[in-house]
Amino acid sequence: MDPKQIAGERAVEFVEDGMVVGLGSGTTAFYAIKKIGERVREGLRITGICTSEATRLLAERWKIPYVEIDSVEGIDLTIDGADEVDPLGNGIKGGGGALLFEKIVASNSSQNIWVIEQRKLVEQLGAFPLPVEILPFGYRRCLGTLSEAGLNPRLRMKGKDIYQTDSGHYIADLYTGPLQDPFKLDCELKKIPGVVEHGLFLNLANKVVVANNETAEIITYR
Repeated sequence: MDPKQIAGERAVEFVEDGMVVGLGSGTTAFYAIKKIGERVREGLRITGICTSEATRLLAERWKIPYVEIDSVEGIDLTIDGADEVDPLGNGIKGGGGALLFEKIVASNSSQNIWVIEQRKLVEQLGAFPLPVEILPFGYRRCLGTLSEAGLNPRLRMKGKDIYQTDSGHYIADLYTGPLQDPFKLDCELKKIPGVVEHGLFLNLANKVVVANNETAEIITYR
């Protein structure tokens, strides 16, 4: 079985009747959403919060009821993927471009479960390019500031066009190499005008479901 499917389906075991559930984005979260859809057809009652337009379409496809985030008081559990996870449970997310909505949902969730393949567990963050969501207005200035800081930004493209997120922003992928201090970089990025959000998800994951071709291991961090 595909490790992504193993991880996604295992995480759904934590979903309980009556929960408000954040529905993540990406290829591994896809399997979790599909499994939730199966359980909904079997009688599970949940309310979904979608982290991207692609996720919203999946929720509709599998008849999962969902609402806008501002219509609920809180989110019980969010299941989402990650691009890298370090030994402390900090991660890089945003390879699929949904990092802003994902972080808003994660930050308002009582519990966050990430679903990943074994290869995404790393000793140090930074091999995966760090996505930074930036405003289109003055984006060249913002890229210049990121470059001057030694962060090696590359504007994400979609074919010949500039990639745009669901909220209409651009993404600069930072090729930083190993991050010695992700928390310091978090603070530095927040000070740059034009930066909307970044893909460092620090102190947010409660559990990570790590799968190989046969089994899934659950690591609890906080």
